[in-house]
Amino acid sequence: MPDEFEAHRRRCFAIAYRMLGSAAEAEDVLQEAWIRWQGAADVASPGAYLATTVTHLCLDQLKSARVRREQYVGPWLPEPIDTAGQEEIDPESISMAFLLLLERLSPVERAALLLRQVFELEYVEIAAILGGTEAAARQSFHRANEHLRAERPRYAPSKEQHLRLLTSFLTAAQTGEPGPIEAVLAEDVRCWSDAGGRRRAALKPVLGRRKVAALFAGLVKKGGAAGSRPELRELNGWPALLLWAGDELELTLSIETDGETIFGVHVVLNPDKLQALKQRARRRAWRGQKTSAV
Repeated sequence: MPDEFEAHRRRCFAIAYRMLGSAAEAEDVLQEAWIRWQGAADVASPGAYLATTVTHLCLDQLKSARVRREQYVGPWLPEPIDTAGQEEIDPESISMAFLLLLERLSPVERAALLLRQVFELEYVEIAAILGGTEAAARQSFHRANEHLRAERPRYAPSKEQHLRLLTSFLTAAQTGEPGPIEAVLAEDVRCWSDAGGRRRAALKPVLGRRKVAALFAGLVKKGGAAGSRPELRELNGWPALLLWAGDELELTLSIETDGETIFGVHVVLNPDKLQALKQRARRRAWRGQKTSAV
């Protein structure tokens, strides 16, 4: 039984994280799914059982999450996760831009879209998971697509081109002058800063090339990055920036780009959402020291 659960754990986490936008909440869901799995008997299809259990737990979680996010201080962004070295993941369906867009959908629409588009389940399977008819599953999927049709995220043709735009943005920002920053931004660029009321940040998304450029130029001129150590690392499937002050992770910064210009900037400053990345970095450092010692 434990081995069977572990065999499906990665897929269950993938569903839960995309549904909830939080690695911590996804792990809580997996813990509850494990408890239910322990009490299950005569399960004909473990994969279907666990996918159904995880999806239902996420739907329940999203009901309370809606209330929490309405009370959230400032813009809400998904919790960034480290995906370096995970070649099997789909970078588009786990990107910060896509997860943020999912917030516009109802929980059932979100589940239908993910199960069909990302995990490639048949409508009859989705209906069984959601507890409805095949026609209802089709309708939920198509309604979700309609809601997202006008604002699909844009992706660079390769991670190398994404990295080039990210480094161009960082180089421009380091000048402390708006002009070079504006040169890499789209006219209608948006910047979200998620601090959750724990750090100083804009309480609304900043819209437009001039305002976003002025924001980052102002931060640099005020010494906002003074003494900090930047690290480029893959987060949510794409190259991103981690900014460290000693052993403390100050923020993560990711972009949405088509490889030519930047349409979105996502900055996560909420310490709660950076905790897992800090712990993962410490484990990497510990393993490196252990290897060097050997």
